[in-house]
Amino acid sequence: MKRLHSILAALTLATAANAQIGAPFIHDPSTLAECDGKWYTFGTGGGGIISDDGWSWHSGADRPGGGAAPDIIKIGDRYLCIYGATGGGLGGGHSGRILTMWNKTLDPKSPDFKWSTAVEVCASDGMEDQDAIDPGVLLDPTTGRLWASYGTYFGTIRLIELDPKTGFRVSGNKEKDIAIDCEATDLIYHNGWYYLLGTHGTCCDGVNSTYNIVAGRAHSVQGPYIDNVGRDMYHGGGKMVIAAGDRKTGAGHFGRTIIDEGIEVMSFHWEADMDQGGSSVLAVRPLLWKNDWPVGGDQFKGGTFEIESERRGYALELAVDFVRMNVARRGGFFGRPQQNAEPPKPIENQTLDQVKGTWPEGDIPVRCGDYMFRPHQRWTVTPVNEAGGYLSNPYFKITIEGTNRALAATADKELTAVAEYSGADEQLWRIEQAVDGTFRIMPKRIPGEEAINTRYCLYSIADSTPTLAEWDFQSDNSKWNFRQH
Repeated sequence: MKRLHSILAALTLATAANAQIGAPFIHDPSTLAECDGKWYTFGTGGGGIISDDGWSWHSGADRPGGGAAPDIIKIGDRYLCIYGATGGGLGGGHSGRILTMWNKTLDPKSPDFKWSTAVEVCASDGMEDQDAIDPGVLLDPTTGRLWASYGTYFGTIRLIELDPKTGFRVSGNKEKDIAIDCEATDLIYHNGWYYLLGTHGTCCDGVNSTYNIVAGRAHSVQGPYIDNVGRDMYHGGGKMVIAAGDRKTGAGHFGRTIIDEGIEVMSFHWEADMDQGGSSVLAVRPLLWKNDWPVGGDQFKGGTFEIESERRGYALELAVDFVRMNVARRGGFFGRPQQNAEPPKPIENQTLDQVKGTWPEGDIPVRCGDYMFRPHQRWTVTPVNEAGGYLSNPYFKITIEGTNRALAATADKELTAVAEYSGADEQLWRIEQAVDGTFRIMPKRIPGEEAINTRYCLYSIADSTPTLAEWDFQSDNSKWNFRQH
């Protein structure tokens, strides 16, 4: 039944940081679609949900036709919706129809909002080993051709070609069987490979659902799609992309959203979120690529870290004087204990109370240096749910451990650590995992600028000099790691 995007829910004050807020309840979500600054996804049964920022979701998306598992793609200045009218065992059989329709906008309040008459592009008669439901579409970036995959466990997954100008089936096109043993498929393209992502396992049984997402890849959109150990998906192959975790089970209906070069997310639903009473909810996770295979990343939740530059491996720190630890070197200058010496005793880390009196009281610049487990290098990253969010997470505050001293952007696009966190936008940070596993760290807003910042990130302009500069995935200057020591 199909895919989409977002993270998971949070409806109470006790909401965890890794839960989408509002009402992200949906089943079989379509791939995330952006329209006039808002995000939309559509699910089984008609309708869908909307988000103004990618973090908080509410009902209101409008899609006629009912049916199951739609997908949405923007082609030019219009949106193409493809969905299954029946099938999937709905009504007791596998007689299904796949239809397409267009709209100029996804905003139901716009005067331009009007879905075109739906047209059938394929069907199954309920007798053959095939079930016309759960469509997913790919506009091939190398050729401009439009492809759709569809099908369920009942028989095969099929591929057809559509006309990207009309949404109709290409005249004379013959469907091709490309996989079995999965459903809710999607097609994507990456680095010279075509990928078929399918949902494997059982659905629609709440906490007992075993849905998980698997993939194969091919050099041609028509396959064969082979997994990481050489198995053809037409014979049941598939490499795991994401399965159950974090008290959520039944990952299904994959969708891919490219936010920026090197920053991608995968959207899907959890069949059951145990912290949401077993509801089916929209999910969004970082999409990573490992050896040209898609991998579902973990959601960033915060904690206390060394924030380490990928450029040199130096740690982000307050620009304060280094305070030596008054600990005698065991064994003398060369550190060689004498024979029969007493067993060594652990050395406690330097504490905040031992050094904070040497720090200035006002704002303190930041720099990068060798990590030494020191208080001026240890940052606590905390989600700020009330500050809104972006695709996959809320904004975070970044403070020196044990203090309220917060990392902040300045009007001249530099960095400082203010004496007290106030919740100002320049003290809130967007943290996204890149496709290579490193992180992009961006202030919510640059002081003096009206728009939410989507360009400038924490950047190591020199080994010891952090600043703010435009994101560049090709440069390690833009990339950071969070290390727990």
